[in-house]
Amino acid sequence: QVQLVESGGGLVQAGGSLRLSCAASGRTFSSYTMGWFRQAPGKEREFVATIRWTGGRTYYADSVKGRSTISRDNARNTMYLQMNSLKREDTAVYYCAAGVTGSASYDYWGQGTQVTVSS
Repeated sequence: QVQLVESGGGLVQAGGSLRLSCAASGRTFSSYTMGWFRQAPGKEREFVATIRWTGGRTYYADSVKGRSTISRDNARNTMYLQMNSLKREDTAVYYCAAGVTGSASYDYWGQGTQVTVSS
């Protein structure tokens, strides 16, 4: 079983930066795609960014493209999301997820880390 644990969330002023981490364990991720999602109060979960564990191909949502960077450290089984120029609209619980590359959905999810951006 894959276990995912997020960290790095917190309170930050608008225009500031945060770096989220997702520590993965339980199996090899060579055939997995990992990603970040977020859910604001009263809203549905939305996609933020994804990265293939092998090869490192990335994809970003329009809402964060240009000011966010997703990356991974294979040796540490850790994925990161660097977020800059944070806006009030970025306030949400951020979730780490993993799934087999090419599958229709993500199979594993972390418990989330809260990001709050003050305006």
